[in-house]
Amino acid sequence: MFTLALCRPGATCRLRHGWDRCQACSCRGFSTTAGQGQQVGLQEKQVGADLEMPVARREAETLFQERPEPGNQYLEDALLRSYLEAHLPPKVLEEVSQELEGFGNRLLTKIGPLGWECELNPPVFWQYDAWGQRVDHIVTCSAWKRMKEIAAEEGLIAEAYERRYSNWSRVHQAVKLYLFSTASGGFNCPLAMTDGAAKVIESLGVPASLRNAFDRLTSRDPRKFWTSGQWMTERRGGSDVANGTETVARKQPDGTYHLYGFKWFTSAADSDMALTLARIEDAEGRVKQGSGGLSLFFLRVRDEEEKLNGIQVQRLKAKLGTRQMATAELWLNGAKAELISAEGRGVASISNMLNITRIHNVIGAVASMRRMISLSRQYALKRVAFGKLLKDHPLHVQTIARMEVQTRGAFLLLMEMARLLGLAETNMASEQDQLLLRLLVPVAKLYTGKQASAVAIEAMESFGGQGYMEDTGLPVIVRDTLVLSIWEGTTNVLSLDVLRSLTKSRGQAMAVFFSTVQNKLESAWSSAELQAAAQSVQDAAGRLARFCRGAASEGAAPMELAARDFSYSLARIYAGALLIEHAARPGSSLLDVCAAQRWCRQELCPAAAELENGSYSAEESTLDGALVYDGSPAGSRL
Repeated sequence: MFTLALCRPGATCRLRHGWDRCQACSCRGFSTTAGQGQQVGLQEKQVGADLEMPVARREAETLFQERPEPGNQYLEDALLRSYLEAHLPPKVLEEVSQELEGFGNRLLTKIGPLGWECELNPPVFWQYDAWGQRVDHIVTCSAWKRMKEIAAEEGLIAEAYERRYSNWSRVHQAVKLYLFSTASGGFNCPLAMTDGAAKVIESLGVPASLRNAFDRLTSRDPRKFWTSGQWMTERRGGSDVANGTETVARKQPDGTYHLYGFKWFTSAADSDMALTLARIEDAEGRVKQGSGGLSLFFLRVRDEEEKLNGIQVQRLKAKLGTRQMATAELWLNGAKAELISAEGRGVASISNMLNITRIHNVIGAVASMRRMISLSRQYALKRVAFGKLLKDHPLHVQTIARMEVQTRGAFLLLMEMARLLGLAETNMASEQDQLLLRLLVPVAKLYTGKQASAVAIEAMESFGGQGYMEDTGLPVIVRDTLVLSIWEGTTNVLSLDVLRSLTKSRGQAMAVFFSTVQNKLESAWSSAELQAAAQSVQDAAGRLARFCRGAASEGAAPMELAARDFSYSLARIYAGALLIEHAARPGSSLLDVCAAQRWCRQELCPAAAELENGSYSAEESTLDGALVYDGSPAGSRL
């Protein structure tokens, strides 16, 4: 869903002021070498000379704003490489590092240009052919199709299920997806659902009827590889699937089902298969309402003759972003499907898919932050304003540094989830690990979604007017980032999901959270540079524990009001502990310490702070309604 502004190979470059590339450029990192320093100095002198020269004498082709030119994403990401060095076994690290360096080169020279082609050539819907026959054909560009082949070749899904690196396979996969995301031309979205579908089928024990589907979802062969959709959103509800799902399933004599209903928002509608929820009709045509009436079904999008499987495409969605990907409204009019969950257990069965797609959402969020910062800091090395490079303006550098701290915290949250998921999938996770993973997935998804939007917009501003120009590619990244707080559950929906997970665990999840935070701080107490940061995290955890005890005595209503701030508190405290743990390891850098210190200067427990301000009282809630509706009874003017 995120793309770098690149021209198609061999095309005439018509985006003169972007950083579109018609050929591979040399790799350049952030650190300025002596040679680069001389180049920058000459650059400043040339710009100064141009400004002093009469307009008529200036060269017509002089560029006053040079494009940023990031190089190999893996080699330029110091935090990523230091994390892998700190955690992966030596043999795994050696193999993975070599592969990731090669993948970084492929992203730069091959995949990035394809991603930009996907942006320039969005999908088109042909509802009828020239003779008036309805065909409902979604046409995607050749670059989109090639991206699917590359995803298979690189094992972007297969890596997680082959488990060639045991419990570290999920970390390896997450890193590749993180590097791939902003160059993928939106193809990271179908991969998220494909990974989720494979996870669901694996959790069901890979039944014989689904073996072919599982093998294709996890294949490295481009000729066999399938992608999957996740058809849940209907007209009456988005996240509220329990009350919003109207699709019904009618059992056929051969044991299969025919589905009838309307799917309002189906991403990657050109996928090969889908998992979807529906209500099974009984002999009298009645269905059970609520989540207990939902069952999970598998269906092929097209039949053996490549005709749509009882599906009609109504239209493609006109979206703010992710325009590279076909998102459609679909009528299911007798779509042949297979029941794959126990009847009435659809929500529980698809939960594995949601956990995976939410982790992918975090990957996209962190990747967009990293990409925007990479472009911003490269631009600061080249752009001269007010007589000097942007990198020499302290306020400008401070702004990028603040974004960097946020990105580091988000990155370590992502890696922690991938690590825990890898343990769970190889039967190496303790009960505490599993409780922590269940808690962290919605917390990280909701928090990084908000972080990514803020960082993307701030980074766009760092380019001045150029950041607002379509042909730079920056607006594409911003638009595609904004959906990340909506996809897979909005911030408020996931905040309430966090509360449900805590209730379900009967306090065990919070106990694990607090003990894990304390364990991660242990190595910092002997470090003079980290003691203050560790103390801030410990104090915030203590305030959060007191908040939890107080909220338990107040009932459900105040806790619901506090849900968002509570989730933010969990994210900030845990990310702070991760940053401190990373900074306290042997061989850490001064920048690791600095990032941990700066993260911990913010309010780490907003839930406790807002409680002290009385924000969760019944009176405040009443005033909320009055403020929203201008003093009238809530909703009376609507």
